[in-house]
Amino acid sequence: MTEPSGSGPWDHRDTDAIPTQYRRADPTPLDGDFVGNRGRVFALALRTGIFTVLTLGIYRFWMKTRLRRFYWSSVRFGGVPAEYLGDPLEKLLGFLFAVVILAFYIGVVNLALMFLSYSLFQDNFVAYLLSFVGVVPLWFYARYRARRYVLARTRWRGIRFGLEPGAWGYAWRAILYWFLTLISGGLLWPLMTFRLEKYRTDRTWYGDCKLEQEGRWTMLLPAMRHMLLALLVGGLSIGIGLYAIPAAFLLPLFCLPWFAFGLAYYRAKSFELLTNAKRAGDIVFLSKPRPMRVFGIYLWGNLLGGLVASFFLVPLGLAAVAMLGTLIGLENSTGMVLETFASGTLTLIGILSYFAFFLAWSAVTHAFVTLPLWAHFSETLTVIDPGSLGHIRQRARDDFEEAEGFAEALDVGAAI
Repeated sequence: MTEPSGSGPWDHRDTDAIPTQYRRADPTPLDGDFVGNRGRVFALALRTGIFTVLTLGIYRFWMKTRLRRFYWSSVRFGGVPAEYLGDPLEKLLGFLFAVVILAFYIGVVNLALMFLSYSLFQDNFVAYLLSFVGVVPLWFYARYRARRYVLARTRWRGIRFGLEPGAWGYAWRAILYWFLTLISGGLLWPLMTFRLEKYRTDRTWYGDCKLEQEGRWTMLLPAMRHMLLALLVGGLSIGIGLYAIPAAFLLPLFCLPWFAFGLAYYRAKSFELLTNAKRAGDIVFLSKPRPMRVFGIYLWGNLLGGLVASFFLVPLGLAAVAMLGTLIGLENSTGMVLETFASGTLTLIGILSYFAFFLAWSAVTHAFVTLPLWAHFSETLTVIDPGSLGHIRQRARDDFEEAEGFAEALDVGAAI
């Protein structure tokens, strides 16, 4: 076997990770790479974020498109970049269409629920509760449709991806598995992760090649060990603190970062296990993300994001304090005109502070969280092709005119 060059995770010993029925004497490894850099994505996120604010949110469809094109083109397997071909105008029209449908649906449903709630219970609490419950399926429905649109507008080596219709099937499964996860105290989280991922993967196509998710949900259980141990130790220490040693109450403070690491560990390990159990015909995958690296990206990236974003609040906060002092000092001597002026200025400073903070936060987290995560998961992933890629044919274009409209309207489509 020829050992390829490159900095990806492939190694000749890794053939043991390939299922026996898909091995060949000379599989071709396509190592993942990521060529984007922090400076470019920071400037792009900040610039498009400012345009989005100035256009009262309308530009966000163009913002997401430009950011996706940056990320997609930065991911390369075997030196070939991915392509994102989404149309921002298509997204805007899909959003407007979804708003009309949802406004009618939510309006009619809420009116009926309010009538029944007052008729049966003489109170509106039940109506609000049922209204919230009624929107939950729409969230999952919208997320599946958003994924379908994104895959339909993604190409690699000139071949389109695709996702079969099945949004309502995904929605009721998501509700069921979330319910089981909640009543089990989180113990069935791996079951939810696996079943929902399998539902999506088994309906995903690359050209005329269908993907399949193999394995069992129980293979994800070990990935939860750090979260479960942190909760167990924290719970025991609280019990010891209540009945024996008060100082034990300090131990849960150390369990919090342990639990946070457990979340990052679960994300990395579940991605690895699920990816390595996927196949597309004879094509298999080898993923080796490092949980400590993922945890470090989340920890330091978010801390840096908060720190940098806070700098934007300092001068505005000082201006607000100064203006408040002026308002108090002149309240009794200058009348309502200056008081109204000062109040308006404080309101303006508050609005500027809000937008400045979140624009800075978004740009910094793109540069120090989102981009490093994309880079790490891309660079530790290898596509192992036993000669099948050249035989995959193009699939028909999925027009999907509503785009991500429902996800945008329900505010579940903000992620890249």
